[in-house]
Amino acid sequence: MTATQLPGLLPELEVIRKDFPILERTLAGGVPLVYLDSANTSQKPQVVIDTMVDHLEHHNANVARAMHQLGAESSAAFEDARDKVAAFINAPSRDEVIFTKNASEALNLVANTLAWARNDLQVGPGDEILITEMEHHSNIVPWQLLTERTGATLRWIGLTDDGLLDLSNLDELINERTRVVSLTWVSNMLGTINPVAEIAAKAHEVGSLVVLDASQAAPQIPVDVTACGADLLVFTGHKVVGPTGIGVLWGRREVLEQLPPFLGGGEMIETVTMERSTYAGIPHRFEAGTPPIVEAVGLGAAVDYLAHIGMENIHRHEQAITAYALEGLATVPGLSVLGPLDVTRRGGAISFELDGVHPHDIAQVLDSRGVAVRAGHHCAKPAHQRFGVQSSTRASSYLYTTPAEIDALVDGLNHTRAYFKVG
Repeated sequence: MTATQLPGLLPELEVIRKDFPILERTLAGGVPLVYLDSANTSQKPQVVIDTMVDHLEHHNANVARAMHQLGAESSAAFEDARDKVAAFINAPSRDEVIFTKNASEALNLVANTLAWARNDLQVGPGDEILITEMEHHSNIVPWQLLTERTGATLRWIGLTDDGLLDLSNLDELINERTRVVSLTWVSNMLGTINPVAEIAAKAHEVGSLVVLDASQAAPQIPVDVTACGADLLVFTGHKVVGPTGIGVLWGRREVLEQLPPFLGGGEMIETVTMERSTYAGIPHRFEAGTPPIVEAVGLGAAVDYLAHIGMENIHRHEQAITAYALEGLATVPGLSVLGPLDVTRRGGAISFELDGVHPHDIAQVLDSRGVAVRAGHHCAKPAHQRFGVQSSTRASSYLYTTPAEIDALVDGLNHTRAYFKVG
């Protein structure tokens, strides 16, 4: 099937692919690159690369410190990136956007400051934190550390056999002791798109904070922080065609202003004496030291690029490619998909097992044919344990993925079966 025959694909798909220079690569043996690991990290368009190089070549200076022209230009570019991110997620205020080094740091910032708060937000003994069984480790470990340090209790929402959240006992799990509900919007392993607004509404009925991990959502569906019900939301730059080393924490102003600093150092202060310090307002209170300047500038270019294409258009493309992939994978004997098979309830990451072949072996054979996928536990060990598997193979598409690349994946899997003489 060609791109023109598959409804929902981006009509300018071939033009978009030319924006990503790495997609022109050939690998060992002269095979073309088929990149199906975008849930791990997305590839970068030329405009992001050029914007970062231009900043380093012509505007490089520290921000909010130097009085010279380069310093002013660099500071303006950094803050312009904050404006672009705020617009991308429909944040009510640019000051609610905090730059971190990744989503993991953003989640750790939230978990730690909730332990240190000296107000109604403080988490302590008797309180409960609710997460889900499908979380990335980045949205499990910080909350485990928080409960260990404060005496609070960690609880979680289980999973159904088809990879959805089991909401049958939600009224019991979200109760008057629940202080934080933290969950992924889109699972990086199962692909499941969760009903976050519904869960957030239930959490707010008992006065709980809602933290959303949008690391897999922000690349492929429109994110509106005012509509999704979050009090705090995180995502990472390298999955939204931006650079590594940059993440985002958004929070409602009234929440952020009650949280203490996470890291101490330059720029996050108001005044410093040898006896005590006072702290800057948001967002700078949470951006100690020299920030990831060129990475933020690159992220600004990245979200501009996605906004130009249109997140609704990208979501339709992802649904079309995912539906095509699920159909193709269903033709491979002995292959079983982990997670929902209804394309309207899932994103573009598809984890699967192939009877008789270890995921690492699958990935290596596919790699020999130029097809890049991920094999392992995908930083989601509890979700794998729920389905009784140690690891899986994951193929993940994005706005530049073509039906022909899905065909290459399916052909490679059939070749893998033949190579290992299974079935």
